Amino acid sequence: MDILRFATAGSVDDGKSTLIGRLLYDSKSIFEDQLESVERTSRDRGEEGTNLALLTDGLRAEREQGITIDVAYRYFATPRRKFIIADTPGHIQYTRNMVTGASTSDLAIVLVDARNGLTEQSRRHAFLTTLLRVPHLVLAVNKMDLVDYSQEVFENIVSEFSQFATKLEVKDLTFVPISALKGDNVVERSANMPWYDGPSLLHHLEHVHIASDRNLIDARFPVQYVIRPHASNDPDLHDYRGYAGQVAGGVLKPGDEVMHLPSGFTTKIGGIDLAGKPVDEAFPPMSVTLRLEDDVDISRGDMICRPHNQPAAAQDIEGMICWMSTERKLTPGMKLIAKHTTRTVKAMVKDLHYRIDVNTLHRDEDAESLSLNEIGRIRLRLQQPVFADSYSRNRTTGGMILIDQATNTTVGTVMITEAG
Repeated sequence: MDILRFATAGSVDDGKSTLIGRLLYDSKSIFEDQLESVERTSRDRGEEGTNLALLTDGLRAEREQGITIDVAYRYFATPRRKFIIADTPGHIQYTRNMVTGASTSDLAIVLVDARNGLTEQSRRHAFLTTLLRVPHLVLAVNKMDLVDYSQEVFENIVSEFSQFATKLEVKDLTFVPISALKGDNVVERSANMPWYDGPSLLHHLEHVHIASDRNLIDARFPVQYVIRPHASNDPDLHDYRGYAGQVAGGVLKPGDEVMHLPSGFTTKIGGIDLAGKPVDEAFPPMSVTLRLEDDVDISRGDMICRPHNQPAAAQDIEGMICWMSTERKLTPGMKLIAKHTTRTVKAMVKDLHYRIDVNTLHRDEDAESLSLNEIGRIRLRLQQPVFADSYSRNRTTGGMILIDQATNTTVGTVMITEAG
């Protein structure tokens, strides 16, 4: 059974937490004591019925303020598929949290309040999901019960968003009219909207095709750890040398010819181990140990790839950045730490080309800095090369985080556009 990771995004009070609560409730994925706790809290707050949003707003501060602050991960399963949900905040000051949740997602649901139509935050989150190369996008028009399930309201929002989406790179776009509060078109098809002939939201989530989204062409294996079990008394393990890591692209099989970077040395895969047992192949996002036929000097941060299909060994990086620091602004000349796959190097911001207005997608080329949650295009100079692809080609080898040297906090996420 495969796993679908999806993120919810949208403006404040569009009903993200209620939608997830409804999915968990209607798919019978919550325990009775959880439900009793939510029902009790709803009664204490004087609310009519059960507030399903409380199932996901787990932090006390979130419950007290009635908002979502951090990314909350929830898990549920149906007979067809397992799901990991990233419930991301709607407030503009938590854009960085939304980026965190969407960066590993296969699909994003952008919620829109049927009464308000597209808002600044709706556009912001749609832009961010396409910037982060989330392959599948669902625009869920929520609170249809408050506009009398109007087909006209739904179609006007679809038309407006479709026009905005022409400026974005959207691979797969789906529109679903729902009521998270009432359950219309969330798990079951709604009798209140006979004019809508598409699937329910859960049906779409169960059947969306994600197997071909991952890059299975470019073999990429960033080495995380070298395994040499010296202390073992097992004679079979005496000469064991394995390279552990997560497959970032391609399909690897025993007998395949591979190249080690940075040395350029070529060898063959002697075997692949998963949890101590040999397997016939490895593909993203499996975490495995590779055994090679030759002794090669390999360490953490190195890359194993194909001899005729290599990532760029780059010290100069061009990319889009989402700035996440509350303390400092990004400015040219700033020195940071860059973490790319398993390699960590020192970096300097050489240039800020422009800041982007996520509502109009206008480029401000006179911008001299980026503040919290702002997005722009930068050029980085690295002290040592990293083995990178463009983010559009591979989200793992094309992504990078920037870390403040003094505080060790993450201050930016970079989507590489050019590596050279």
